[in-house]
Amino acid sequence: MILAVGNVKGGVGKTTIAVNLAIALARSGRDVLLIDGDEQGTAVAFTELRTAQMKGNPGYTVVSLHGGAIRTQVRQLASKYSDIVIDVGGRDTGSLRAALTVADVVLIPVQPRSFDLWGVDQTAELVKEARELNEGLKAISVLNSADAQGKDNEAAAEALREVEGVELAPGFIVRRKAFPNAAASGLSVLEYDDPKAIEELNRLTEMLFVHATAIGAK
Repeated sequence: MILAVGNVKGGVGKTTIAVNLAIALARSGRDVLLIDGDEQGTAVAFTELRTAQMKGNPGYTVVSLHGGAIRTQVRQLASKYSDIVIDVGGRDTGSLRAALTVADVVLIPVQPRSFDLWGVDQTAELVKEARELNEGLKAISVLNSADAQGKDNEAAAEALREVEGVELAPGFIVRRKAFPNAAASGLSVLEYDDPKAIEELNRLTEMLFVHATAIGAK
């Protein structure tokens, strides 16, 4: 599976989700390539910290690629890895557009805030354009940094269900201290003591495995 994690809206937790998914896939025994397509280089910086924490073996391979190089290199490297996870920055960039042309699935993290919801519509337009070249591209939104309680989550989920061409992932990723605390130590939440955060990430990973299986069956 080639998975892009992206949204034209910044600050929605793309890198956190991308690195956690890369680790989750690697922990299941898959050979994973993580591509840092964000000029800020956060995924590479996290991996350097994780490499030190894990005594030289982060569990996956990471490279930094931008713009059209993402499309070119993914096509060359796809057969060498079980999964490729592409973390792309929070703008309408050449990197995001390139990732959409080669990805099997684009995961769009969204916070339950009005400005973030507007960003999904813009990202959905890019997905629509990318499907002219990448007909099978599947788009999935996931409510990230959701409130622990209250009506905002369901209101946001209802709005996301209305976005044409984008499926809504089941369940939410709730805003929990476990995510930044684990990241600060070079860890995934799967390696951190927060059962609820682990359950939420596992649910998202399992859903993506279902799509990966369907893709592999074609």
